[in-house]
Amino acid sequence: MRNQQATQLLSELSRPGRVAVHWPACDVPEQPIEDIIPTNYLADEEPKLPELTEGEVVRHYTNLSTKNMSVDTHYYPLGSCTMKYNPKRNERLASLPGIVDLHPYQDESTIQGMLQLLYELQGIFSEISGLPACSLQPAAGAHGELTALMAAAKYFKSIGEDRKVVLAPDSSHGTNPASAQMAGFKAVSIKSDPNGGVDMDDFRKKLTDDIAVLMITNPSTLGLFEKNMREIADAVHEKGGLVYLDGANMNAILGIARPGDFGADMMHYNPHKTFSGPHGGGGPGAGPICVTEKLKPFLPSPIVEKEGDRYKLDFDRPDSIGRVRSFFGNTGVLVRAYCYILSHGPVGLREVSENAVLNANYLLSKVKHFLPVPRGERCMHEFVASASELKKERGITAMDIGKRLLDYGFHAPTVYFPLTIPEAIMIEPTETESKETLDAFVQTLFKITEEDAELLHEAPHTTPISRPNEVQAARSPCLRADFCSS
Repeated sequence: MRNQQATQLLSELSRPGRVAVHWPACDVPEQPIEDIIPTNYLADEEPKLPELTEGEVVRHYTNLSTKNMSVDTHYYPLGSCTMKYNPKRNERLASLPGIVDLHPYQDESTIQGMLQLLYELQGIFSEISGLPACSLQPAAGAHGELTALMAAAKYFKSIGEDRKVVLAPDSSHGTNPASAQMAGFKAVSIKSDPNGGVDMDDFRKKLTDDIAVLMITNPSTLGLFEKNMREIADAVHEKGGLVYLDGANMNAILGIARPGDFGADMMHYNPHKTFSGPHGGGGPGAGPICVTEKLKPFLPSPIVEKEGDRYKLDFDRPDSIGRVRSFFGNTGVLVRAYCYILSHGPVGLREVSENAVLNANYLLSKVKHFLPVPRGERCMHEFVASASELKKERGITAMDIGKRLLDYGFHAPTVYFPLTIPEAIMIEPTETESKETLDAFVQTLFKITEEDAELLHEAPHTTPISRPNEVQAARSPCLRADFCSS
């Protein structure tokens, strides 16, 4: 039974005089606080902190934590976001005292172990990507996009070219054109063809002499591997441009295909999607990038190098774009990825992708009979179904289905993305879910499509609130209790 006790605000639970500790009587002469701290540093009055017992505080946070959905408690078929289960072993290893007690201001001679780990991880990322140079600094996938585009801009400047256009398919992640704009480029969208791939006629029309970068997600957000990838990359290179691979879907091709081999010049990883790391909540995250040899001089500083038997941070990089993150990036996240990769090995990583693709195709084969999948009979790691027929026939939308799933204990899939599919429901099972879990999800999904439309329009029915204004909540977050009631 879920306990709702003590889940009010701490300020509401507070009662004067309640404390969590009892100090013994002072056995030394007391001194006025003004004799210890200058009066100009003292507040006019004591802060109004909540007064509670230890038990009340523990119960408050413990019961609040059970209100959350999480990968540890629920199945997340969240397409594109790859909410896979993270082995707890990696959390324990990343928490070892020799790792968490390090400080970035320590002398290099005292952090040789960490530098060795980061150096080896750079090499591992390069091997998996087929791109020889790597930076671990970016703090998220989109941050990696921006960093790589900044490196590309500096590369073009170094060879005296002023290229401004970044092409991206209309099925790409929204961060792609946003990153292009932030890096000073002009983002231009390419249409998809009827099969979900890049429309080659539209691509050739927009492939002009001033192209700087083509950003492409492969496999795409439709769960399809771009069949013309090599032709597209060659055409961009013939124009003098670069190819950026959005690596958000790398969990579909580990050990099977390498971006550097199919034409990418730069890419980022999402360690939490592809390997192991914290999910959601705004971080901490990491978005390491890999690039070709000609782009290496422009990577952020420092990078980890090895001289003889010693590891060092290389700051002597005059063409670098500079720092994009304090110190070396979020090393704790990188340690988790390192542990995940070593524990799987090359064969295990390939099996990760094979299982991710197998699970997605198993779900697709079940779902397509009651929710059409407009783009293809097969998929990579995810697929996009459509509720457009249900909407026309019974008024049931993708949002209705997603909200109703919450009542049955499943997190909602991604809905209304990509925009190229009407009433899109993007489903990604990941490689970590069992057949029993997938079957239970499909049965529930089918049951929902048979339910009364009016019931679905009001879903969810079992959560404390039903359908908040999500746009307003995102744009105008209410973070102070005394403002929330207004």
